[in-house]
Amino acid sequence: MSVRPDGEWVIIHQCQPCGELSDNRIADDDNALALFRLALRPLKNAGIAHHALVAL
Repeated sequence: MSVRPDGEWVIIHQCQPCGELSDNRIADDDNALALFRLALRPLKNAGIAHHALVAL
C-alpha cells in the first residue's frame, strides 16, 4: 500500500516471475477492512516491511 501526494491510496503489486512493481488505484467499492489489513501487514511482520523497502 502507498499513498500518493494527493491523498489517493494505491496497492503496490510485484510480479512474481520478473519482480517488476506496479501500482493500482483503489476503487470506491473496494473493501475498506481488507485495505486496512493490507496497510497494517508490515507493522505485524517486520520481514515483510524490510522486503518491500529493499524491493523499492
